[in-house]
Amino acid sequence: MSEKEIVLPKNTMIVSETDKNGKIIFANEDFCKIAGYGIDELIGEHHNIVRHKQMPKAAFQDLWKTLKEGKTWKGIVRNQVKNGGYYWVNATVFPSKTPDGKVRYVSIRIKPTQKEIENAEKIYSSLV
Repeated sequence: MSEKEIVLPKNTMIVSETDKNGKIIFANEDFCKIAGYGIDELIGEHHNIVRHKQMPKAAFQDLWKTLKEGKTWKGIVRNQVKNGGYYWVNATVFPSKTPDGKVRYVSIRIKPTQKEIENAEKIYSSLV
């Protein structure tokens, strides 16, 4: 059974925020629509709810290491949708603080180029 790829429309901007432990505290409409979840299914869930099984653990270890250092992480990520399909994103994730001073992480994802996807696939196949 092959998975169906969902290609992001060019003007799509997926935005989410998590708490310091990676639990979703905000998800925009584009995130819900592309991932196939209702907002109530995402809030409170760990962001890895959309982690695709073919994404190497090393990519997420690097993401968390970078964020814990207070830096911005950028990368091409293959995410899974609720119905089992997948979509590629060009992700930028950065640490921030809530108005009351709590650490949070903001992630903004846009459509990657075909070249970015091809490069990511090559790199990730060597990390598995």
